[in-house]
Amino acid sequence: MSKALIIIDIQNDYFENGAMELVQPLQASENAKLILTNFREKGLEVVHVQHLSLSPQATFFLPNTKGQEIHESVVPLPSEKLIVKNYPNSFRDTDLFSYLKSKEITEIVFVGMMTHMCIDATVRAAKDYGFDCTVIADATATRALEIYGQSVDAASVQTSFLAGLSFFYSKIISTAESLK
Repeated sequence: MSKALIIIDIQNDYFENGAMELVQPLQASENAKLILTNFREKGLEVVHVQHLSLSPQATFFLPNTKGQEIHESVVPLPSEKLIVKNYPNSFRDTDLFSYLKSKEITEIVFVGMMTHMCIDATVRAAKDYGFDCTVIADATATRALEIYGQSVDAASVQTSFLAGLSFFYSKIISTAESLK
């Protein structure tokens, strides 16, 4: 199998003082950096995904802001593919699928943010497109959510979404397991 790493939306707005701060984004980004370094050392394919908000109601990832920039922990090399997206699903209205097919990729490893949104949407789409998927759980991050007036803490959101993905869509492992 030909393997690729996809790094989704590790962008400044998700970090301390960003417009959409997540829970423990620095820890997740440092784990993502370890995975990225490993892929680079092995000469494996790396794809960076950057979200730019186009909606007039958007409050984060606004074009031409510091917040939309990729975080310093995982800055792409000039030789690595960068996909710019405008939707949670990294395949929607991008050339991600055709790029992966052109590289004969069959297996994708995912890291990034937010677990409950762009990771979830992209992993499900990737599986539906026939890719074998792995999510590095501790190289992803999310935030607390609310439904029906009830708050759901970030740890519960993270666990629930990863559990949902593990049911059919993806293998879920840790950074340490990935680097063995």
